[in-house]
Amino acid sequence: MLAIELNKVVLLMTQYPTVVIKIESHTDSRANDQYNLELSDRRAKTTRDYIISQGIAPERIESAIGYGETQLLNNCSNGVPCTEAQHQMNRRSEFIITKM
Repeated sequence: MLAIELNKVVLLMTQYPTVVIKIESHTDSRANDQYNLELSDRRAKTTRDYIISQGIAPERIESAIGYGETQLLNNCSNGVPCTEAQHQMNRRSEFIITKM
């Protein structure tokens, strides 16, 4: 994820010092399932580390978990032909506010 996008999260958390978030990262289905779980988990934890490096207290990030391809937003699962745009939809990180 680009630092520009992550900086938006940092800005929000700076402006609202009581906000606590969860980070959930996801992949498309093109690599094998285990690789995608590991990739998304690394992505979630790298995202968490970046936010912390920008001055956000670690306790304000409740969790940083990768879900691989287990929560697809469309039907682009293993073996299903899909466009690049459809695969891209599944490659994402979500920031869920758990406390305000």
